[in-house]
Amino acid sequence: MPDSGYLALFLVGLLGGTHCVGMCGGIVGALSLGGPSRLSLHLAYNLGRILSYGFAGALVGAVGGALALSGQLPVRLALHAAASLMLIALGLYLIGVTRALAFTERLGQRLWRRIQPLTRRFLPADTPARAFPLGLLWGWLPCGLVYSALATALTAGSPARGALLMLAFGAGTLPNLLLAGLLLARLRAFVQQPWLRGVAGATVAGFGVWGLFGVWRLAAA
Repeated sequence: MPDSGYLALFLVGLLGGTHCVGMCGGIVGALSLGGPSRLSLHLAYNLGRILSYGFAGALVGAVGGALALSGQLPVRLALHAAASLMLIALGLYLIGVTRALAFTERLGQRLWRRIQPLTRRFLPADTPARAFPLGLLWGWLPCGLVYSALATALTAGSPARGALLMLAFGAGTLPNLLLAGLLLARLRAFVQQPWLRGVAGATVAGFGVWGLFGVWRLAAA
């Protein structure tokens, strides 16, 4: 995955905020009832959530690195092609093709059914010590944006780079969820403007198209 992947995933996280707020809105709303210290609750929750993304990125980065080390060119080509196609799907989602990622959210339902009951132990999340583990668990909620970002982390080549890619994505999601929780709607409205989402979507999709071109060049070499 080229360095442009970090920027692409950050943009996806930042401008896919409507989806993120929809998926985490209930928890974010509950944290907003925490009184004057609610900022610390939001920070603790989101730190846990983003660390889970990083851990998942490290796992898939390790898997992708092991497959790449197999030395089989078709395997490497398939990984890069899959990551590039996911970037294109993410770009289309940002532009407004909202069903472009729907199929991915079915992939993690079985795992989430096992994790979700554990979240009840930390509700109400009225202290940072409860909000942090809640975020760690909630980071595994089936989400098309997260799963598509993980597909790009498969080509990272190592656990460290896979984790960094997912941390870049998580950092992009942070402003929207903090703003949603703290009711600062003006900046949220800015990042949801159609022209901005269109430019970002075209940029992310462009990274994907460029990746496919690289796959074609590698296959033709």
